[in-house]
Amino acid sequence: VQLQASGGGLVQAGGSLRVSCAASGSTFSTYAMGWFRQAPGKEREFVAAIPYSGGTPYYSDSVKRRFFISRDDAKNTVYLQMNSLKPEDAAVYYCAASRKYWSRRESDYEYWGQGTQVTVSS
Repeated sequence: VQLQASGGGLVQAGGSLRVSCAASGSTFSTYAMGWFRQAPGKEREFVAAIPYSGGTPYYSDSVKRRFFISRDDAKNTVYLQMNSLKPEDAAVYYCAASRKYWSRRESDYEYWGQGTQVTVSS
């Protein structure tokens, strides 16, 4: 599986942005998909995950009720809708694919995209 993240950019605090991750291959629907982010000088952290087969999404506490993950298996794409953005949300956002039902652990994700930069101005 090859993953290509896109949609990052500069947004003002309080604004919204949607990042996307397109996957190659015909088995996308069998993977859980996750979003992680890494800010400068910080470790990469879990943001959100969505299981395969339309399971309930999971979110980190820091983004819960502001970010929403979704997937379109017909388009082999996973999305992360980010609302009410804060300066602390600025980071490189990575999508990843896992054969587990879902996980918040990086080590459970076998495939990673290249990342897309999200910058939030205050």
